[in-house]
Amino acid sequence: MIGYITVGTNDLNRAVAFYDALFADLGAGRFLEQDRFVAWAVAPDQPAFSVTLPFDGNAATVGNGTMIALAVDATDKVDALYAKALSLGATDEGAPGLRMDEFYAAYFRDLDGNKLNVFCHQPVAA
Repeated sequence: MIGYITVGTNDLNRAVAFYDALFADLGAGRFLEQDRFVAWAVAPDQPAFSVTLPFDGNAATVGNGTMIALAVDATDKVDALYAKALSLGATDEGAPGLRMDEFYAAYFRDLDGNKLNVFCHQPVAA
């Protein structure tokens, strides 16, 4: 159902460097680039994530209540991607852990303050 998600940035080069490094761990690479916009996906026909300088010329701001969720297939990948995001300068919004039955997630904000989570749906060993 989701084709792509776009977040705004006020520093495209900084945002692209952050997401290049973060998404490399998911096997996602750039597949579309323009002067003001870059998009990543694991394949061109799969859902994508993009970052852009706002086309209206105004400053990019964070949407209150907006969050983008990145799905992985194991809890160790949640832990690793969360740690990588923090090492790249992201800020903590909730350490990795079980949030509800079989929903393991971690939350962080990117360099522009956009909120993301990384999660998996699978039983966690006791």
